Amino acid sequence: MSEENENIFSDQDKTNVIPLLPLRDVVVFPHMIVPLFVGREKSIAALESAMKYEKGIFMVAQKNAKKDDPGEEDIYTVGTIGIIIQLLRLPDGTVKVLVEGKNRGMIKEYLPNEDFFLVKIKEIEDIDDDGNDVRKKALMRSIKESFELYLKLSKKVHVEMMGTIAAIEDPSKLADVVVTHLNVKLEDKQKIMEVFNIGERLEAIYSLMLSEIEILQVEEKIKRRVKKQMEKTQKDYYLNEQMRAIQKEMGEKDDFKNEIAELEKRLKQKKLSEEATKKVRQEIKKLQMMAPMSAEATVVRNYIDWILDMPWSDVTENKYTLAESEAILDEDHYGLKKVKERIIEYLAVQSLVKKNKGPILCLVGPPGVGKTSIAKSVARATNRKFVRISLGGVRDEAEIRGHRRTYIGAMPGKIIQSLKKAGSNNPVFCLDEVDKLSSDFRGDPSSALLEVLDPEQNVAFNDNYLDLDYDLSDIMFITTANVLQTIPAPLQDRMEVIRIAGYTEQEKLQIAKKYLISKEMEANGLKEENIEFARGALLRIIRQYTREAGVRNLEREIASICRKVAKELVKTQPAKKILIAANTVPKYLGVPKFRHGETEGKDQVGLTVGLAWTEVGGELLAIEACIMEGTGRMVMTGKLGDVMQESVQAALTYVRARAERYGLPKNFYKKIDIHVHVPEGAIPKDGPSAGIAMATSIASALMKKKVRADVAMTGEITLRGRVLPIGGLKEKILAAHRGNIKTVIIPKDNEKDISEVPANVQKTLEIIFVEHIDEVLDIALLKEEENFSKPLTADMAVSSQPVN
Repeated sequence: MSEENENIFSDQDKTNVIPLLPLRDVVVFPHMIVPLFVGREKSIAALESAMKYEKGIFMVAQKNAKKDDPGEEDIYTVGTIGIIIQLLRLPDGTVKVLVEGKNRGMIKEYLPNEDFFLVKIKEIEDIDDDGNDVRKKALMRSIKESFELYLKLSKKVHVEMMGTIAAIEDPSKLADVVVTHLNVKLEDKQKIMEVFNIGERLEAIYSLMLSEIEILQVEEKIKRRVKKQMEKTQKDYYLNEQMRAIQKEMGEKDDFKNEIAELEKRLKQKKLSEEATKKVRQEIKKLQMMAPMSAEATVVRNYIDWILDMPWSDVTENKYTLAESEAILDEDHYGLKKVKERIIEYLAVQSLVKKNKGPILCLVGPPGVGKTSIAKSVARATNRKFVRISLGGVRDEAEIRGHRRTYIGAMPGKIIQSLKKAGSNNPVFCLDEVDKLSSDFRGDPSSALLEVLDPEQNVAFNDNYLDLDYDLSDIMFITTANVLQTIPAPLQDRMEVIRIAGYTEQEKLQIAKKYLISKEMEANGLKEENIEFARGALLRIIRQYTREAGVRNLEREIASICRKVAKELVKTQPAKKILIAANTVPKYLGVPKFRHGETEGKDQVGLTVGLAWTEVGGELLAIEACIMEGTGRMVMTGKLGDVMQESVQAALTYVRARAERYGLPKNFYKKIDIHVHVPEGAIPKDGPSAGIAMATSIASALMKKKVRADVAMTGEITLRGRVLPIGGLKEKILAAHRGNIKTVIIPKDNEKDISEVPANVQKTLEIIFVEHIDEVLDIALLKEEENFSKPLTADMAVSSQPVN
């Protein structure tokens, strides 16, 4: 401090000239002891001067707390004259000071001083011109009661403070102490500071306190109501918002802005359709305006992620030549020529045409013939990603098309999900078990597939969730089914159907040698020096332990042998390789499950071998007819369907119409009952293709002529005796081949389908084409002459054994 300013203290009334300490964001009232941290040079100089001359300090609030160097106009005129109790200098240059407010004062004049504010002040005494002590006491009591309620609601002031307040009897001191602890604005506190009349000050504080209490009560109500309504997501949102606010105050990165920037960056890098780009931009703009952790923001963010994660233009290029692709297909699967040919044709066309729509194939065949695995092999041969959806039991349309975004937890359909998973827009897409789709009140998934599998429509497939046109035309769709009948006609029409019949014995043998044995040896930890399968052993397993169109059971039986050999190796550790020969197979697999090459053993009356098609391939069907005394009834058993029962009626009608030719009495049917039975009665059977077998069994039973046991037949019969074509010829002939049948009778109109039957199977069978039932009877019935002129009696009944 300069000498001139030091003289001011000596020359003037020392009680009126004191240093000024401008305060930021705080008002110090009389009767209060307050710690202050002081960092500004002028303020520190003012404190040092006050300490040096043992003068008081005048503490007054700044109007604008952000100003570091306030002027006279930036400081309120009314403040508190106080004394310095303790002053402590800190290592960082700041000062911690403990001050006590004594009484109010008003600035009369700023005295010239460069180091700090030096002011001439006028000490202000409290005005108590209200002689009504009762009113003051009432106000004081009300203030104390209200302050107690304020303490309970605020929870920011220590509870012990209530004891201090209750003990204060001086109204002026009560007013100043209470206002210090109220959570009100600086301007409101300054207004209280400038009220000199004690009664008016008490009223102003009481009014201010009631206003604060009302706010606190409303806050408490809101908190209680929000607490009841708040769910976990809202709690998370609230906490995250607080976290973001803290991070923002601390100057940390704003994650939400970074996330928006990341989405915009991904949008620039991704090659989307024009419609999708526009949609994403709209959604990002919408997201920017939302609270980051709100439920709606999460929905929008997920939607944007789905669009940006889709492989709009990402495709895999075929790196193989046509010959290499063909070699890969042959390496993975034995046979299946039609499927392989179709794939090679597609690849050939693709090499000539820039934009070639993916084929939509439907592989139909019994279980275990390799429908799904060939789809995987196609993906490998074409260097494409492979995705598979099992449609078995799917009954909700939303599984295909997805849900609209308005639903909670909405997601795209399986088509879009699988493409995202594949990461490529031209995968091989396997829709497994398409014949087992269901439908209910939630919609029909097969109808939703119409758009997916239509080459003209799938260029703009619209998923309910994305609500954007998505091009599926580059995808190679391969669907699989066991039967075609359950697939709706419009869906069949959109697919190129390729039938895969069962494997022949020789094909199964090759598959076992090339694929199954090595696969199961590896799975069971065996090496070539541990085990060897003889050809005879494999044939015995195929013939006597499996009866199927595919190779699943064959694989299981080979796996069973491998497991038992593995156990043997661990237990006994044999010195040499274990050879699985034909005669040792029962040791590992037990008693044979099926008879191979054994028909009924001998020719019998009324027993014909028919051929049936099932979902698992072709089967031999034993059809029995029995005659007994009766009243002309026709009995049909074996769980026959309506069509099959009508075939029996048609067969009987034809035989009755030709009774004279067959040497039967004119009214023979009136004195007998005819019972037609198809064994395995628990299994439903239907279809017209057993018509000629029914007629043969009935004719045999009536004429008492034996039917050749080595002959199997299939064909629909008309009332005029014509034999009509049937379906599933390849599967039926393969079944006859498996059953060691020598001769197969089929309709003449099916001659064109015989090319599908493998050449080696055709060589082992005598296949006879017929147009009329008379031709069938000439071939199937043995030429033994029987006198049938005597009346039919009960002893003419035929007892037959069913054929397995």
